[in-house]
Amino acid sequence: MKVTIQNIGTGITVPPVVHARFSIGDVLKHRSFGFRGVVFDIDPVFANSEEWYESIPEHARPDKQQPFYHLLAENGENSYVAYVSQQNLVADDSEEPVDHPAITGLFGDYADGKYQLRPRHRH
Repeated sequence: MKVTIQNIGTGITVPPVVHARFSIGDVLKHRSFGFRGVVFDIDPVFANSEEWYESIPEHARPDKQQPFYHLLAENGENSYVAYVSQQNLVADDSEEPVDHPAITGLFGDYADGKYQLRPRHRH
């Protein structure tokens, strides 16, 4: 459920309240393209450039008012960083670790489909 709140006194509309389904360290899979990745950051709503957003074919553009996830991703051939909307992600049930060179710098142990964030990166 999304709730939009308007501050009556100022006329300012606050973005809808949304909840992230996934958390940092979760291993996820892209719903359509099948690549896998581990979450290392989450934006509560779209926070990338308009140029990036406009590069997505119009019929496939996700709603901006949802969480977007930064992933250390792999597709079997390459490692890269991906920025993906919540609607395009599902939990990965393969129980296989993600092969990305930056994982060891941010995360420690991998167990039960999740990486543990190293203590120095926790807030």
